[in-house]
Parts: sequence; structure tokens; C-alpha cells
Amino acid sequence: MRMEGSQEERLEQMARRLGRSPSETSALLVEEGLRRSEFAFIDFRDTAAGRQAFIQATRLPVWMVVKIARLYGNDIEKTAEHLGRSPLQIQGALNYARAFLKEIEAAIKDNESYDFTKLSNMLPQAEVFAVHDKAVVPTVS
Repeated sequence: MRMEGSQEERLEQMARRLGRSPSETSALLVEEGLRRSEFAFIDFRDTAAGRQAFIQATRLPVWMVVKIARLYGNDIEKTAEHLGRSPLQIQGALNYARAFLKEIEAAIKDNESYDFTKLSNMLPQAEVFAVHDKAVVPTVS
């Protein structure tokens, strides 16, 4: 693939950030570009867990949409209402998930493996807090 000098520099910088070779990174970017063109409302972002598919212009990773949709029996309308998104966006995420099921299932499994120790390693400011379930009974003076 032919690139301008500044593109090569930017590709090398991204490759270093991702811990990949420039060749691997360019293949990744081509694949992500193809997926964006094939699936509505899909974008890709770097996360603490690596590159992941998201619904465009949201903070919603596709794996999370899938997990929530399952709680609603894969009802697109209810999932959309719960997430405050359009049913088309939810359908787009579910279409992507169907096509890349292994990727999405792995992300769900990874997310479920997090405990406080893992989270605090990534987010040193994390604190444990507890909510006490005590009924507040007003007193009469």
C-alpha cells in the first residue's frame, strides 16, 4: 500500500501504541474500515481491554448492548428504550454481534471476569463502597 510520509509516521505511532507492527496495524485499520462500511452505526475505539466495536457517537460497546438485549429477551424496542437509543442503532449492534459472535462473546466473558482487584489495577482511584439496606423510620417528637 502506498502512503505519504506523514501517514507512515502516524501509522508507526499508532502501531507502537497498540503494541503491533505497522503491517498488523494497517491490516487492522483496513478490516475496521470494511466493517464500518458493512454495518450501520458501528465504530471502533481503543479501550483498556483493546480495540472494541461501539455504537457510533455513544459510549456503548456492542458487547454491552448484546448483554442488555439478552436481559430483555432480545427485544429491540425494550433494549432501545432502556439504553435511550434508537431501535435502528440497537439492531445495527445486534447485526454486528451476529456476524462477529466469537469477538462479542469473548468481550462479554472478559467483562464478567473483572473483580475489584482487576479494576483497581486499571483504575487506581477505585474505591469500595457499600450501601446499607436499612429502613429509615421517621421518629415523632
